[in-house]
Amino acid sequence: MPAKKLIAFLLIITLNILPLAVSVQQASSDQLDTINTQLAQLNNELSQSVAATQPLQSQLDSEQKQIANIKNQLAGIESNIVIKKKQINDGYANLAQKEKIINATIRDFYVKSYYDSPLLTFFSQATMADVTQTLAYQHAQTEQDKSIITNIALTINDLQSEKIQLQQEEAWLAATKTKLDADTAQLNKIITGAKAYQSQLSNQIAQLSAQQQQLIAQKYASLGIPTTAETTSSGCSSDINPYKDPGFSGTKFGFFTYGVPNRVGLNQYGAKGRAEAGQSYTDILNAYYQNFQITTMPTSSTTVIVNGTNDSGETFSNQSFTVEDYLKHLYEMPSSWPAEALKAQAVAARSYVMHAIANGQTTVLPNTHFQEVKTELNAQPWIDAVNATAGQVMTSGGQPIEAWFSSTHGGYVHSSSDIGWSATSYTKTAQDASGPINSWTDLNNNAYDKASPWFYCDWGSRTQFNGTAWLQSSDVADIANVVMLSQADSSTTSHLSQTDKNIPGTWSAAQVQQELKNRGITPYTSVSNVSVSADFGSGTTTTVTVTGDAGTHSFSGSNFKTLFNLRAPANIQIVGPLYNVEIR
Repeated sequence: MPAKKLIAFLLIITLNILPLAVSVQQASSDQLDTINTQLAQLNNELSQSVAATQPLQSQLDSEQKQIANIKNQLAGIESNIVIKKKQINDGYANLAQKEKIINATIRDFYVKSYYDSPLLTFFSQATMADVTQTLAYQHAQTEQDKSIITNIALTINDLQSEKIQLQQEEAWLAATKTKLDADTAQLNKIITGAKAYQSQLSNQIAQLSAQQQQLIAQKYASLGIPTTAETTSSGCSSDINPYKDPGFSGTKFGFFTYGVPNRVGLNQYGAKGRAEAGQSYTDILNAYYQNFQITTMPTSSTTVIVNGTNDSGETFSNQSFTVEDYLKHLYEMPSSWPAEALKAQAVAARSYVMHAIANGQTTVLPNTHFQEVKTELNAQPWIDAVNATAGQVMTSGGQPIEAWFSSTHGGYVHSSSDIGWSATSYTKTAQDASGPINSWTDLNNNAYDKASPWFYCDWGSRTQFNGTAWLQSSDVADIANVVMLSQADSSTTSHLSQTDKNIPGTWSAAQVQQELKNRGITPYTSVSNVSVSADFGSGTTTTVTVTGDAGTHSFSGSNFKTLFNLRAPANIQIVGPLYNVEIR
């Protein structure tokens, strides 16, 4: 693309995209489809800009190599010019002396030509031998004079020619260097401007992606994913024990996740399993946190203010509690659970609210966005656990830690940095099991939270398939095609959202198949088997292998999950890093 056209193209797109930058800040949870559309537009514009810039970048790279080569040659030419100039100057300096020689030689030549005629020589010599010798000598002298005259004349001519050539070379060198500098500056200006624009686009895409992830997280709420163990959430859509029939014929595929977000800190069902195995609350806390001390703090005189509506619909209007009274109204773990699990939860919850207060947050929400508080006191076993651990706070460096917790980790505990949060010294990465985990069987048998109803779930549902999350062969084929197409050409990803959301620019299953064919890739129309491989040390699905009428293809577990969540119908999702496939 010519430079002027590229600049015009960039200007047009920059003007067109400004409203999007504003709309990002105004987005809300009901604007997911709009965000997806904007993201697709931005990705498309970025692809166009990159495609337009690439030829110029290639030209710049080529010219820069040529320029470097030319400049090396110019440096050699400059050195030669300096040498030539010195030689010419030296030549002219010596020319004065040579002029004396040539003048004397020319005078002698003409004198000798006049007086040394053969006739005079014949009459002036006594013998014929003398005549011959004298004539030979005169001839030699004459030839020598001619040679001196000729050489000096040639030297003068060469100096004149070299001087003219040198002046021409100096003029060419100056013009060439000026043109090279101008060409390089112009290309650099275009490329720099284009890349700055692309950086702007990438930043906006990153912002939209973050916004999109936030909105997707809000959609997760429709899955009934339990954030704490004290919940009435129903759990899995199409559990395999017992098996729930979706009502369609053919092979059924279910993508089952181990545990629920966020898997950092205390695993509530894991704490229950550990307490049932005889562990104390301090043992349990040390299993889920590290680099901390239990410090007694003045929580009976420390105030926390509760404001907002809880998950049961009860409203608090800036109601003031001491931290200990606040905890007695807390509902985060069933009070019927073992006492040591309740104590571990009490210390974690106390540490969590004290961390907020230490960071200046005196007012907290009464729901699962912070911690679930109700107007009535919790049951006596929970109050006993609060009293038994009164004032005990986990601290690091003298400050209360942000003691995250969730209902079910799926056999593993992760550090905050593992899941993309800020790194902390007190969270940890570990297997959460009574024995080593080297296989699916080990995980299912040894995980401390295996009794959780959310330990192994497929999430999402479709009403037309009996409210299950089972997928048909054609569904999985489409998802596999989307993964292959995205890998073959990442610029197509903006067209690969789920087809049942009516997002502008989304390609149908048939169009995705055609796009693969256009790129020389055979698409799937049906899938017969899906298998996964996992890193059981870290609790991560590493590879997904799909077999069907397009052969066998393997994909990275994280990439497959990302595109699965983008393309899967309804609200069907893989919600964690470790997942498996069930086939019925």
